Amino acid sequence: KTAMRNKDKDTLVVIRMVKASMDQEHIDRKREINDELLIDVVNKQIKMRKDSISEFEKGGRADLVEKNKKEIDMLLVYLPEQLSLEEVTKIIDDIFLEVKPESQKDMGKVMKGAKAKLKGKADMKEVSNIIKEKLQ
Repeated sequence: KTAMRNKDKDTLVVIRMVKASMDQEHIDRKREINDELLIDVVNKQIKMRKDSISEFEKGGRADLVEKNKKEIDMLLVYLPEQLSLEEVTKIIDDIFLEVKPESQKDMGKVMKGAKAKLKGKADMKEVSNIIKEKLQ
């Protein structure tokens, strides 16, 4: 409503896109509309935009890169506060103490624990990279 009142078309487009994605998930996968669904959808939208940014950079489209970065900033408002790298590393260390992985084969077990504790609070791609580093 605030975006409509302020005639902020860019924010309004992003919000409507998220709402449409949530409705689509609700219909297609019979998922209940709640905060968890919102986090999943927003993370998916951010990931799509990050992929688009890398493609636009290759194509030399600085205008579209900037537009996607602004949209990512708008979407981050709807996620829980992101944890710092130190906090993420500490949580991953705690998971390592619980799971006690022995090799790369245990990556799935560690990621399962990390996803439960960090979903929506950190970039899971970054979490995956940290875990891979620690397993080597």
